[in-house]
Amino acid sequence: MLFSRSILIILLLLLQIVFLAEAYIWLDQYRTWFFVIERLLSLVAIFYLINGEMDALSRVTWLILIMIAPLLGSALLLYTRLDLGYRGLQRRIDVVTEESAQFLQTKPEILAALKSNASTTYHLVRYFEKCRGDFPAYQNTQVTYFPLGENFFEDFKKELLKAKKYIFLEFFIIDEGLMWGEILNILEQKVAEGVEVRVMYDGLIEITKLSTDYAKRLEAVGIKAKAFSPVTPFLSTYYNYRDHRKIAVIDGEVAYTGGVNLADEYINEIDRFGHWKDTAIKLKGDAVDSFLVIFLQLWSTTERELIVEPYLVEHETLPDTSGYVIPYADSPLDRDKVGENVYIDILNHARQYVYIMTPYLILDSEFEHAIRFAAERGVDVRIIMPGIPDKPMAYNLAKTYYRQLMNSGVKIYQYTPGFVHAKVFVSDHTKAVVGTINLDYRSLYHHFECATYLYKVDAIKDIYADFLATQEKSELVTVEMLKKRPLRQKIAGSLVKTIAPLL
Repeated sequence: MLFSRSILIILLLLLQIVFLAEAYIWLDQYRTWFFVIERLLSLVAIFYLINGEMDALSRVTWLILIMIAPLLGSALLLYTRLDLGYRGLQRRIDVVTEESAQFLQTKPEILAALKSNASTTYHLVRYFEKCRGDFPAYQNTQVTYFPLGENFFEDFKKELLKAKKYIFLEFFIIDEGLMWGEILNILEQKVAEGVEVRVMYDGLIEITKLSTDYAKRLEAVGIKAKAFSPVTPFLSTYYNYRDHRKIAVIDGEVAYTGGVNLADEYINEIDRFGHWKDTAIKLKGDAVDSFLVIFLQLWSTTERELIVEPYLVEHETLPDTSGYVIPYADSPLDRDKVGENVYIDILNHARQYVYIMTPYLILDSEFEHAIRFAAERGVDVRIIMPGIPDKPMAYNLAKTYYRQLMNSGVKIYQYTPGFVHAKVFVSDHTKAVVGTINLDYRSLYHHFECATYLYKVDAIKDIYADFLATQEKSELVTVEMLKKRPLRQKIAGSLVKTIAPLL
């Protein structure tokens, strides 16, 4: 363990921090010049914050840092704005996004049908067209909703066993245990049958869960594998940008997404924070094309070329399909806040209700306003949060938003049996989103994410029913409950809120 890659990386990062601190101390002998430069940098930083596109809470956070430590705060702001270490990735993503645009086009007849119905979804589709990469609307797609990770797991194994051409998996977390063990056995069987298998996971789990040679171990059994953005011994804002997506594509015919990672807590095989409530959906048909392309885009960032066409299939006309399905992705390397904009669009156009399940609640001012405004104009807004948190700091921070949301009429519930990891919106029996996007700064600003927007799809009734069933197992938060919180939790939440955008 002492000579492991993880320990080496930690030691080298600490060494860099010590070097920066020593350099800061050395500068003290030039105090006068130091003072002048400090003030100039602070003014430049403040001017940038006032005129930049940053949200209000992020501006406040940076201003607090600059007030406490002018030079260090200003230098840190400059460092994060330069985003050292990721420009090569950004250029490559720009290239593969442009190359794959030809495969992501909404059919004119679908666009015309949405426009003729005077649907607000039409305008959302037009927004998707302007996003980097484009995310088409599809028909001819069967949608199956899974209210628990266990339901997803059983169905997922059946579809994996049917694979004849390829299996592409992209998951934020893979952890050795029963769930991944059974899936890996199937993947090895499929490789032996001649099926192409690719597996991509976030590089951070090489520090927390898997060994650093895990990709090579998978390649040894015939699986093409890679860690996205592996952690290296150099300080960089690049580490902020994690691959939080959960995507599975099988033969171009079936795709999955949702909150479920490939680890035992997601199927309640182990108990970490009480009962683990998660959700997922399966798509079969035309809309699978988008998830295929979304997967190949990120996979190809470390490849010489993007190859899509051999993996596309002609989809037959399917029975029992309804409505419109729009898979979409979000990237931290562009200015399109796709995940947040879709959620806000649902809130702004809701007439009867918006029901939300999310594990975290760390909102920028724009998002908070959208939720409160929806409730204040008479929309029934309900949010189900965890009853047992996985991160106490984030949980205390989330509660700092409760009072204002409740004053606007939002009903907040805590899932009594345990932890809610689902990321679900459902509104007016006509719209829903199931995906990987949490209501926090990490998901909305710093992670690669994905989700599926559903409009007038039959499965929406299942999502609605699941929300009500989950609400039955949850406790309504009251003002009295907030008042009775321990003082240390109130103080901790308020203090952490000042740096919420940095979490």
